[in-house]
Amino acid sequence: MTEATTEMYVLHVNGETREVRDAAPGESLLFVLRERLGLMGAKGACEQGECGSCSVLVDESLVCSCLVLAASAVGRRIVTVEGIAPPGAPTDVQQAFVDAGAVQCGFCTPGLVMATHSLLERVAEPTELEIREELSGNICRCTGYGRIIDAVQRVAVARRGGGA
Repeated sequence: MTEATTEMYVLHVNGETREVRDAAPGESLLFVLRERLGLMGAKGACEQGECGSCSVLVDESLVCSCLVLAASAVGRRIVTVEGIAPPGAPTDVQQAFVDAGAVQCGFCTPGLVMATHSLLERVAEPTELEIREELSGNICRCTGYGRIIDAVQRVAVARRGGGA
């Protein structure tokens, strides 16, 4: 009988140093975030990087956490939807999603919120085509995307001083 190999490593998640103990080699960042650290915002749906529901920022780059080995994220800054704002104080993006009616079942929302933050950090005034292209990696079965695009546009307008 062979012994299962486990590892211990440290991740920097949402501004905190978090120890991950008894991790099996090959565990995805998504698995570690949810099952080992209790951060349930990133959702596991396709587990193939196709749906965007597990999107997080790693060193300010949007990634599908189901495709990233947790051990490869050691020493990198990881931000999940739980870390973009203090509890009870939604970001302008989160509030715009609510105001625009872009949140329905909510399963895809954390990934879409993370993708929107990533987009608006890089492009202050995205066109509708840019928004559609940037969010194309996120699948939503409920909204039809119109309200999601509206939410992103609301934030862009508000950030440039045009009100919501």
